[in-house]
Amino acid sequence: MESVRAIDHLVLPVCDLGTARARLEALGFTVAPDARHPFGTSNACVFFADNSYIEPLAVYSRELVLDAVTASNMFVARDHAFRFRNGPDGLSAVVLKSTGAAADHARFTAHGSSGGPMLSFSRPVRQPDGTETLASFHLAFAADLRAPDFFFFACERVNAAPFPPAPAHANGVTGLKAVVLSEENPTDFQEYLQLALATRETRAHSFGMDVPAAKGVVSVLTSEGLRTLYGVPARGKGRGLFGEGYVLQTTSLDRAAKCLVDSDVEFVRQAGRIVVPPHAGQGAFIAFEE
Repeated sequence: MESVRAIDHLVLPVCDLGTARARLEALGFTVAPDARHPFGTSNACVFFADNSYIEPLAVYSRELVLDAVTASNMFVARDHAFRFRNGPDGLSAVVLKSTGAAADHARFTAHGSSGGPMLSFSRPVRQPDGTETLASFHLAFAADLRAPDFFFFACERVNAAPFPPAPAHANGVTGLKAVVLSEENPTDFQEYLQLALATRETRAHSFGMDVPAAKGVVSVLTSEGLRTLYGVPARGKGRGLFGEGYVLQTTSLDRAAKCLVDSDVEFVRQAGRIVVPPHAGQGAFIAFEE
């Protein structure tokens, strides 16, 4: 078994970047400048000190998106299908750090879990001083036909072009702790998650299972588990993995709560954490933990 993968970032379809930026800033995040992919999608990322981030993803050109779908660009095709089935806001993918996307693609293919051809592309990244560097990527996709609304992919950064340094966030967030998925029989997807994360470890519990990554954990919970642990109903429709939310590490729950109160954002305290339900521009529920 290869080295266990770390979670790099989360893909969060949103209705538009303006709405996403306003919502995330209301939650106490510092949001990076808008950036465009060459295939019709755009993002406004939130970077964390632990070298992970979240990627709110919008569509800026339907024509380029449709061209990319026709060309078997699976990143765009999966986003296009997700929006058709679920609307403009959600959590559609976990992205894993990779030092060899071609090897990951071969591994996924050998196990019958390839999500389609690899994707390579480059885009400019604006630094805090206004300069731009070029970031290049190789992506390898892992998919399960039983889960049309969620997938994993490995991301290899081909050059050394860095993302902007992680800013300090008003809510005290320093990193990503967990991703939360739903499925009524979580162990049906145990082998798929183990393949994607390159691990054999699984922690079963009464509400589902946790599959640890090298950094972070992927939790698959039943609807009862979602209600008990996070106080939210499952958004997934029927069987199959569905992205419900994610857990962030904060230096202070009081600091996070103040941001939410000051911005009049609805939240609940549940099992020692603060949970913000899904909202337009937010994608999925967000939980804050110390």
